[in-house]
Amino acid sequence: MNNSFWNKSVKALLSVGLVASFGVPATQSAVQAAAPANDLFISEYIEGSSFNKAIEIYNGTGASVELSPYSLSLYTNGSTSSQSEMALSGTVASGDTIVIYHSGADSAIQSKGDLQNNSVVNFNGDDALVLEKSGAPIDSVGQVGTRIENMKDVTLVRNSDIQSGDSVVNDAFDPSSEWTVYPTDTFEFLGSHTIDGSSETPVPTPTLDGYYETTNGLQGESLKAELHEIIDDHTQLSYSQVWDALKITDEDPNNSNNVLLLYTGESRSKSLNGGNVGDWNREHTWAKSHGSFGTAMGAGTDIHHLRPTDVQVNGLRGNLDFNYGGSTVSGCDGCLRTSTSWEPPNEVKGDVARMLFYMAVRYESGDGVDLELNDLVNNGSMPYHGKISVLLDWHEQDPVSAWEQQRNEKIEDIQGNRNPFVDHPEWAESIW
Repeated sequence: MNNSFWNKSVKALLSVGLVASFGVPATQSAVQAAAPANDLFISEYIEGSSFNKAIEIYNGTGASVELSPYSLSLYTNGSTSSQSEMALSGTVASGDTIVIYHSGADSAIQSKGDLQNNSVVNFNGDDALVLEKSGAPIDSVGQVGTRIENMKDVTLVRNSDIQSGDSVVNDAFDPSSEWTVYPTDTFEFLGSHTIDGSSETPVPTPTLDGYYETTNGLQGESLKAELHEIIDDHTQLSYSQVWDALKITDEDPNNSNNVLLLYTGESRSKSLNGGNVGDWNREHTWAKSHGSFGTAMGAGTDIHHLRPTDVQVNGLRGNLDFNYGGSTVSGCDGCLRTSTSWEPPNEVKGDVARMLFYMAVRYESGDGVDLELNDLVNNGSMPYHGKISVLLDWHEQDPVSAWEQQRNEKIEDIQGNRNPFVDHPEWAESIW
């Protein structure tokens, strides 16, 4: 990669104000919103394949809201009478959402869900849903009394300039007026919402523009092969350029002079990169000895799996496979270690899994090394990493965070490719 490309990438990242526009690490909750909204409203609608159905309700009022006066009703097949009603309960904090989902939905939906319902959340693309407060409608999706066809096999996300619901439940429903329409089985926006005038830190919205279009209808090995075609041939960095890249991709949103370290979560000065005690160095999440690719351009310098890590913690992890259990690790709260395995803290278990999923798809025969996941530990120099069963557990237990999404965006700017399992968590189960 030439220096002009590198300088252009860095300037582009700085010009969009990454510190201001991105910045919720996995262990930090979003800042509560201000109060431009006068009541709750529906912020997302998912009508996907099979039982992939969910409704997200957002509180942008500036105060915690007690849910007992609220209910959600389903109007099917053009009926003017509700067929099912769900009384809500509990509270929702300002700036937070509640996600109601079908029990048969994909794990990527369930991992972000708050309430389960198989009657109201069993809608089809021509049904209507109404959010009520004390029996009076305050928002709706679809058109009560009319069967329409523009809500089938889509995800609808409420636009950020919309700050109140549509209480006229029988008016014509045009998604383009208040919603952004995404393809079927788009789940990555679920569980977070932002409106204009709020101080909540938004989950960054990927502008994929057909990036994964050729994967439509694919599953298993066919999906894996097509994803490889999409993400291979990325711009390869030198190992020395990785230092500067990580200072951008892993910058502490609360201190632009620091990076956040994998495993420990510590914020440490960017200038303390090196090999001494107290420094941070370049951790290969897919251990570079597993396939013997070292620090060669390609797998050895791919910043999708390279992370800043405390030198001593990195040394203790070494080239261990990932698994549950072991003894506590000095200097890393939540880390466990055996002679053959490493368990990271809960806050980054999913991050680790998705980085390894990426590597197993990105590097196939013809890429210098063919990397694959297996269900073993102690893989040594073989081009395998484990354990896949554990990684899938961690992927489900620790869903994609805003921190991972923003990192994916930054890496695409620098390296030119994305991690598909950050954009589409459901693909891990389809492939493995």
